Amino acid sequence: MTFTEFEGRYGYRRIHEALIRRGHLCGPELVRSLMRELDLVPCQPRCSRRGTTRQAEKFADIPDLVNRDFSADVPGQKLVGDITYVRTWEGWLYVALVIGCCTRKIVGWAMDDNYKTPLIQAAVAMAARSLNLPPGAVFHSDRGSNYTSDDFAATLGNLGLKQSVGRTGICYDNSLAESTNGALKVELVNREEYPTRAYATKEIARYIELFFNTRRFHSYLGYQTPQEAMDEYYAADRAA
Repeated sequence: MTFTEFEGRYGYRRIHEALIRRGHLCGPELVRSLMRELDLVPCQPRCSRRGTTRQAEKFADIPDLVNRDFSADVPGQKLVGDITYVRTWEGWLYVALVIGCCTRKIVGWAMDDNYKTPLIQAAVAMAARSLNLPPGAVFHSDRGSNYTSDDFAATLGNLGLKQSVGRTGICYDNSLAESTNGALKVELVNREEYPTRAYATKEIARYIELFFNTRRFHSYLGYQTPQEAMDEYYAADRAA
């Protein structure tokens, strides 16, 4: 059954897309009605607090090169990043993500028992390895102390990335990264218990690579998956 197949993560719009892909001609409102009739309720967000960003006391005047425009024409042209945290029985696991604005794909990630600068350095380095970064590529984040540190600025410079940050305490300035973290929490983390950090790391990596990037339909992409959007871009580029 489609709803169970996607582990209760999909609402009626994405279930409708899955059915259409399989040749079932139906409208989204019919799917919505049937899901209500069958009491199929997708996973829902719950109240949470944001606690990983700590404003740097002093930092260079880093510009906002994104200005809430999270569109991009080329993979790697514009990247965004953020840190979230996951409770395990051993303590917190911190997760750093890097998302490509063009395809919404999670192109870099790292996890550890702390959120020191090496965590985000590892995530952005993974992103750089997975993409051909075009000239002038931008990495955007909030003004957390690690993201505005000299060490991280040097990492971005070595990778050929321009640094960009949003304003302090304004979630909309990094909304793409925060919404991706939100999807991770709603669709996986908030529904699980993690005895160890190692187990949480394995399950989160599985979600990123085997669901979010390759199976999750994204409304911004016209209900393509991030990987489908990436493949479509490179196919068109080769044909040009």
